[in-house]
Amino acid sequence: MDLILDFSLTSLFLISVQFRFATWKEVLMMVEGSVCSLVHGAASPLMLLVYGMMTNTFVGYELEVQELANPNKTCINNTITWLDGTVVERLDNSTTYCGVDIEAEMTKFAFYYVGIGAGVLILSYFQIALWVSAAARQIQRIRKMYFRKIMCMEIGWFDCNSVGELNTRISDDINKINNAIADQVSIFIERISTFIFGFMVGFIGGWKLTLVVIAVSPLIGLAAGLMAVARLTGHELTAYAKAGSVADEVLSSMRTVAAFGGEHKETERYDRNLVEAQAWGIKKGAIIGVFQGYLWCIIFLCYALAFWYGSKLVIETKELTPGGLVQVFFGVLMGAVNLGQASPCLEAFASGRAAAKSIFDTIDREPEIDCFSEEGHVLDKVKGDIEFHSVHFNYPSRPEVKILDDLNVVVKAGETTAFVGPSGSGKSTTIQLIQRFYDPKEGMVTLDGHDIRSLNIQWLRSLIGIVEQEPVLFATTIAENIRYGRAGVTMEEVIEAAKQANAYNFIMDLPQKFDTLVGEGGGQMSGGQKQRIAIARALVRNPRILLLDMATSALDNESEAVVQEALDKARQGRTTISIAHRLSTVHNADVIVGFEHGRTVERGTHRQLLDRKGVYFTLVTLQNQGKDTDKMIITEEEGLEKVKSFSRGSYESALRYINIMTFDIILRGESKMFFPYLVLQKSKRKDEEVIEPAPVTRILKYNCPEWPYMLLGSLGAAINGSVNPIYALLFSEILGTFSIQDLDEQRRQINGICILFVSIGVLSFFSQFLQGYSFAKSGELLTRRLRKVGFQAMLKQEIGWFDNPINSPGALTTRLATDASMVQGATGSQIGMIVNSLTNIGASFIIAYYFSWKLSLVVTCFLPLIGLSGVFQAKMLTGFANEDKNALEAAGQVSSEALSNIRTIAGLAKEKHFVSQYEEKLQAPYKRAKQKAHVYGICFAFAQCVIFMAFAASFRYGGYLVSNEGLPYMMVFRVISALVTSATALGRASSFTPDYAKAKIAAAQLFKLLDRVPKISLSKTEGHSWDDFKGRIEFKGCRFTYPSRPDIQVLRGLEVSVHPGQTLAFVGSSGCGKSTSVQLLERFYDPDEGQVLIDGHPSASISVPFLRSHIGIVSQEPVLFDCSIAENIQYGDNSRTVSMEEIIEAAKKAYLHDFVMTLPDKYETQVGAQGSQLSRGQKQRIAIARAIVRNPKILLLDEATSALDTESEKVVQAALDEARQGRTCIVIAHRLSTIQTADIIAVMSQGVVIEKGTHEELMARKAAYYKLVTTGAPIS
Repeated sequence: MDLILDFSLTSLFLISVQFRFATWKEVLMMVEGSVCSLVHGAASPLMLLVYGMMTNTFVGYELEVQELANPNKTCINNTITWLDGTVVERLDNSTTYCGVDIEAEMTKFAFYYVGIGAGVLILSYFQIALWVSAAARQIQRIRKMYFRKIMCMEIGWFDCNSVGELNTRISDDINKINNAIADQVSIFIERISTFIFGFMVGFIGGWKLTLVVIAVSPLIGLAAGLMAVARLTGHELTAYAKAGSVADEVLSSMRTVAAFGGEHKETERYDRNLVEAQAWGIKKGAIIGVFQGYLWCIIFLCYALAFWYGSKLVIETKELTPGGLVQVFFGVLMGAVNLGQASPCLEAFASGRAAAKSIFDTIDREPEIDCFSEEGHVLDKVKGDIEFHSVHFNYPSRPEVKILDDLNVVVKAGETTAFVGPSGSGKSTTIQLIQRFYDPKEGMVTLDGHDIRSLNIQWLRSLIGIVEQEPVLFATTIAENIRYGRAGVTMEEVIEAAKQANAYNFIMDLPQKFDTLVGEGGGQMSGGQKQRIAIARALVRNPRILLLDMATSALDNESEAVVQEALDKARQGRTTISIAHRLSTVHNADVIVGFEHGRTVERGTHRQLLDRKGVYFTLVTLQNQGKDTDKMIITEEEGLEKVKSFSRGSYESALRYINIMTFDIILRGESKMFFPYLVLQKSKRKDEEVIEPAPVTRILKYNCPEWPYMLLGSLGAAINGSVNPIYALLFSEILGTFSIQDLDEQRRQINGICILFVSIGVLSFFSQFLQGYSFAKSGELLTRRLRKVGFQAMLKQEIGWFDNPINSPGALTTRLATDASMVQGATGSQIGMIVNSLTNIGASFIIAYYFSWKLSLVVTCFLPLIGLSGVFQAKMLTGFANEDKNALEAAGQVSSEALSNIRTIAGLAKEKHFVSQYEEKLQAPYKRAKQKAHVYGICFAFAQCVIFMAFAASFRYGGYLVSNEGLPYMMVFRVISALVTSATALGRASSFTPDYAKAKIAAAQLFKLLDRVPKISLSKTEGHSWDDFKGRIEFKGCRFTYPSRPDIQVLRGLEVSVHPGQTLAFVGSSGCGKSTSVQLLERFYDPDEGQVLIDGHPSASISVPFLRSHIGIVSQEPVLFDCSIAENIQYGDNSRTVSMEEIIEAAKKAYLHDFVMTLPDKYETQVGAQGSQLSRGQKQRIAIARAIVRNPKILLLDEATSALDTESEKVVQAALDEARQGRTCIVIAHRLSTIQTADIIAVMSQGVVIEKGTHEELMARKAAYYKLVTTGAPIS
């Protein structure tokens, strides 16, 4: 009993913490629900009392019938007497009673059953409805409190807590708390109640037998508990995580994988990581097989022991009646099994408690900077003087790295102050301190002489407008995005702000004008358009302070000019701080402050700092790529606008963003949040998305190699399926022995039946293990095979296929993770369940209908209901709360958007707006949850009461057949036990069976992928190759539109050629087709019209692997893989093993070697996911080394230095210049100074080349290129 007490105390401890936010009303609901659970738990043991009395009645009636079969005996005064009036005595000197009205007795018992069933119906409804309703109210409160607390946290807290982790907590962790405080608690209380009352019934009925059964019942409880836990844990997906991360990394980097021919290498890497998932799945199947085998073995051994010892108490000592034996044995057995079945609830409580700890710790945490605080001063008048006084600062996530070191800066009101300096010198950090995203560790920041920590934070942020390098727009209309700047903005003010930001004209050109949806993250807008909307949003605040953080650095030439003009307008009369990598954008500032190592090292105007020849002078000199200093100073007066950026077209960046967003959306099932363009595309494809379920024969064909395992598993399943009917047969035989009057014959039969029970138990152990292991093995081998061929098929598709958001990395990774494992639902364990069920039902029906077809027909009427109740009961084990996840999609979208963009929201002081939006979105799922509480209650109540009604009708009709048709009473028990037990088992089994329909759909998805013929084949045998590859390239009348945007023609007749060893440079504005031409050359796409010729051969006729093996590429955003520096460089040539000497040589050529040798692990240094452990310049040099290792004849440089600071760019550009030697090279220009030495410069506009020649030729021609260089005007 100490164990039981400890068990209960542990459970109370596990569940107590989660109810911290319950109100008195909810506590009352939970108490009422608990009382209902307690009383409901007593119903099954109470039914056993009726069952015991009914058994005694049947046995007594059978004995009476046997006695009265002798014509010399009669029934007088309820006692069997001889005709002469002498009482008939049995061998043990006892008398036999008579006069039993079996039909009347069975009617009475039927009413008992109906009464208990009606009570159970009511109690179980309230039990579930009250607990689930109370939980829904608490979870609603917790969600609101948690999100509100997160939104008022300081930014430093977000640096230490990833957005992905927080989103997981909001969805999964709070759902775990829900599981731990909803229906699971009531189920737990009910099971503990059944355990207690079951043991009470046993002790009251016969303490000796109870003690014997108790001796072995912990073994049954343990087995039932372990098996339930083993079933309900989701370790397969956890084990798959490593392989899943490989798949995600590869699919997110398909252009790089394709460019370097890494498809085969990545397939093998993925397959190697699948081994762990396969091994865990097989191990899990074996463990479940052992547990199930152990459970059934112990149960049958327990049957044997209990019936053997119980029969001695019935026959020899008369301490028990036959009904008492049944009552005691099943009471204790029921108690033990319920105790075991309570253990999954403990698992839910433990998970809920762990989740609650992290959630409640956050709720209890006091933010260091509380953005909801009403405290702090509000100044009557704001001038806008900002001053940093000896500020020291390091980020909370990197406390060992000092960012600001005794910084002293003065920014005067109404002036524009520019901060310049190398990356990491602390420029952007100052802006974040001004916004109070962080507080200094030492020193202070003042506004008009007041420490900003003493000012009201919401008021302070309302004074500030900020425009960042990558502005965040929200998934709503343009007008609403501008309104985010300030509450209560009128439409007139929105329009005025748009005009000031130079955004009005392009907005009015859009079909929906200000009501145009910008898409997730502004994905439907170009970089320049997003930037201008962000400026309008900043201006509508009418801020006293304007912060410009590299606001034009990522824009192309055309966009930058417009945005810069808007910024120049915006800063008039405001205190403005501007940070820029491009010094051309800051030379007009009133004051320029030079930063280095977290300090200011110089201050002055543009001319003063040039004369001083310090940090600023060095940066300007570097950026002008070594031009003559005096000449540079003169041209500075005319404008540094010569040094311009040409960034990748907005289509490409939007596409990248869409793919990133789709990963998160599809994982959470949030397809509704796709913006209108995607919705349109989806609606266009609606017909082709309807997928017919795959035929089972084809699925089995993939499972063919495992047929020996499936055969063995089916054999085990057939044996297991026949166990329940055999049990019913033996159980009824045991009951039948109590009416045998010959004691020796009675003892012999009982011993024989007990031996059969033992034999079946031993056989069950092996057959259960055989079924579990064999089908796990066959299923896991199938899953691995399908995952591998599925991944292989994905890597064989053309790049255009990946542009479709439906085939985003997130969607494909999810498909590999879930679809392949779901296919097992149509094979493997599913086949085992089918064989088991068919054997079970077949044997049960044969036995039942053979011994009494009439009674079998009555019982059969209840079978569907009993089976359904099994499904409901098993469903309750897993917790209904899990089903509410999908209802929270809309709220999840708001929380995800808010947390992903928390800096923007904090800067706009819009935290409360998003909290209100989130709480509003919670209302609908909350209402549904309260409604579902009643639905769940009704379903559960039906599931619980149906067995009582079935027993009432079946035993009443059985009594009729015994009385009127002479059916032996043991046949009544045999028929009912066989059919009811089989139906219940079938219902329970089906709830754990993988969804058959889903499996066929999942298989169809995979087969659709496997059957798809890519438009550009990667086969080495298709297309031709030649030995003397020179590298001559010609674009002949190329026209092209991206498959995902068929309405926009990108290339409109591209004509240009380059000879071997020459360098061709493309220049032009965003979207003119520069990057597209490179992708046609790589055969990521084929032109719609025209040809790309390589050495005179049309690219469409060349073997793709052969062509790509001669091309090396360095992109604007190089993709590195999560492995070592050496392995990333080796990736340049996947056709062979690249030696360490070659790696070092390539690294030296890429100006990388010296940096690598300063690292602790040198070339074995891990670069992190997507090269996150390295700076952009370091990543770019690794990408160059990777291209050099390939020793390509053609080198493609796609804006390879565009995102680098001046210092990094110089080193990378030197490496690129060296790499170009002796190769045909195509450069997409970022800064015009980098391409002046090109053999051919091709100026592109709207998909065609409008002029070409050398730098000198084009300058002499004084057309588009000349205009671009001298004025920075857009190319038209």
